[in-house]
This record gives sequence, structure tokens and C-alpha cells, in this order.
Amino acid sequence: MRPKIYLFGDSITEQSFGDGGWGASLANHFSRTVDVVLRGYSGYNTRWVLKALDRVFLVAESDDSDGAAEPLAITVFFGANDACLPDRYAAFQHVPLDEYKRNLHSIVSSFKKRWPKTLILLITPPPIDEDERLRHPYAENPSGLPERTNEAAGAYAKACVETAGECGIPVVDLWTRMQQFPDWRKAYLSCAKVLFLECSDGLHLTEDGNKVVFEEVVKKLNDGGLSLEKLTVDLPRLADIDHSDPLKSFQ
Repeated sequence: MRPKIYLFGDSITEQSFGDGGWGASLANHFSRTVDVVLRGYSGYNTRWVLKALDRVFLVAESDDSDGAAEPLAITVFFGANDACLPDRYAAFQHVPLDEYKRNLHSIVSSFKKRWPKTLILLITPPPIDEDERLRHPYAENPSGLPERTNEAAGAYAKACVETAGECGIPVVDLWTRMQQFPDWRKAYLSCAKVLFLECSDGLHLTEDGNKVVFEEVVKKLNDGGLSLEKLTVDLPRLADIDHSDPLKSFQ
């Protein structure tokens, strides 16, 4: 049975199997060696997924005929919704910063208890283009103010990085990494070919933004010993099959 990598997160994870998505790129990268399994929940915050954690991964475990095969890795990519401001139109998604950290600790602890050998990788929320949030609100916005700000996203990203350090696990600091590029808003978040959207809403990622996530995740997986060179294919590759006696390769 092929080992698995789970992608667990909000809409940026749910949409990651679309054209040019970072999840689809991971599945292609690990083809013939690992099954990349999507567990993305658009709009969810850490409070909600913590309540649903057993339900989500009980289903995942039941998929394995040997009963709960331990995945190689799991990415945990939440915070963009937790960081919604408590006095704006998306306040129902807001989770206070200290609770966000506690929830991440609880999620990581649950996975460590369930799967002691699994590599757990946290990913911070991305930066926010506040102007695009105003141009493309997903609900009525009577205040005329963005319901997310880059400053707030940065605070949650910092908390995510701190949590990873406290748990002794790797993290992709997407908020910092993306802003190292001078034109990050246009390149990674703004009007380009964006998954499921005609134009960016200042939060979801362009294909270039998805490429950044893919590259950073692959680096962390490689650092954790999950490189292609160390993984084996489940059946012989065509180049390894004896042309004179092909069936010998399957004995």
C-alpha cells in the first residue's frame, strides 16, 4: 500500500488540487511513491476543525484496510480565517490569538498521539492585500473596511511559527516568505490566473503563489527525510522491466 501525505487546512488547501495548485503539484511530484490526500475545509478556523478533528481523520483511518496506517506527513495550514477582525463583517470566523495558539497545540498534540512517526508541518497564513479585500468582499460590507488586514495576518503567522518551535516541528513561514518579493501582491495574490476566481480577492493564491507554497513544502519534507531519492515506487518502473522476461519483475 502506498504511504500517504495529508493536506489539512482551509480554502487555500481545499483549492490546492485545482489547475496550478500546490496540492496538485505535490501529487505530481510524489507520483508513483506517495498518495497525497486532500482534507481542505473552506472558511474553517482552528476552533471549528478542532471540534471536527476525530470525525475528519476517523474517515481517513477507515480508508486503510490495515486499520490506521500512519501517514508519512501532514500539513496543517490554518490561520487566515482565525485572523478575521472581531469587529468586521467576518467576525463569526475570528478566533483570538491566544486561543489560535492553543488550538494549534491541541491539533499537533492529537496528531502526535495518533501518529508518533508522522512528520507534522505547520504553514502560516499568507499575507493579505487589503485593497483587494475591499474590491472583492464575499459578503455585504457596510463598514467599507477590510475584514482582514496584513498586520493581523502577520500576528497569527508569528504565533504559528512560535507554536512550531514550542512543539519541535517544522514550519513554512509563508507570510514572511512571500513578502520578500517586492511585487508580492500582484505576483502572489492579485489579478492573474487564480483558482476558481476571475480575479484575486487579496487572500487566495495565484499560480505563482501556489508555486511558492509547493516549493517551501517540498523543502521541509526533504529536510524531514521525505525526498524522492529516499522513497520507493510501489511497482517496477518501465525502465526496470526486463524486456526479454517482463513478468519476472513482478515475482
